[in-house]
Amino acid sequence: MSKENITRQTLTKAINDRLGFPQNDAGDMVDYFFTAIKESLLKGENVKLVNFGAFKVKAKAPRQGRNPQTGETLEIAARNMVSFKPSKTLRDAVNEGGRD
Repeated sequence: MSKENITRQTLTKAINDRLGFPQNDAGDMVDYFFTAIKESLLKGENVKLVNFGAFKVKAKAPRQGRNPQTGETLEIAARNMVSFKPSKTLRDAVNEGGRD
């Protein structure tokens, strides 16, 4: 199994190769796709991609933490985080492909 990273350029080339769109148009599609996901999450909306998974913004409460170097206790501020839950289809595909 390859450990190569998938980049914007890789996605653009895949759209160009498979669908025949010009590189500039394919790049615009990739950019718009990720912008649409980001804007939805910023509005507090969940993003569900059938057979892939769901992105969700979760609020994390403030909590006590510890600096591992000094042992000093400190307050970790409240924050929002994005979580991703893969669909069963994706989990099954990854588990099937991960076996050697």
